[in-house]
Amino acid sequence: MSGPHITKDDILKASAGMLQKQLFVVFTSPTNGMGPVMDNIEEHLKFQVELEQRGIMLGAGPFWADDEHTWNGEGMVIIRADSLAHAREIAETDPMHSSGARSFTIRPWLLNEGRITVEVNFSTGRHAVA
Repeated sequence: MSGPHITKDDILKASAGMLQKQLFVVFTSPTNGMGPVMDNIEEHLKFQVELEQRGIMLGAGPFWADDEHTWNGEGMVIIRADSLAHAREIAETDPMHSSGARSFTIRPWLLNEGRITVEVNFSTGRHAVA
């Protein structure tokens, strides 16, 4: 790829006034088939809920295959961390990774744009997130 060398500072300047929330995306994939993944799924999900409750996780979930039905064990977790090294420490403690059932890569990600809508109806107790 040719062209100018673009830095983080260039992007921060270009997106001034936007959210500019630094997050980290953990991409996770099976290392030895689905057996080890399913052997660790319960502990993994407990770990994910703990991250959520501690305010570390923004979101997580599986990637479906292109048929939109099959799961091949891949997933993604978006976490809040102080640095890439800190994000790696968090990911390494996931039972899927510490057991060797999955490997992971992490990418720093700057969240700038998006929208979330939360609706709460007090009279009916109904709620929705969109």
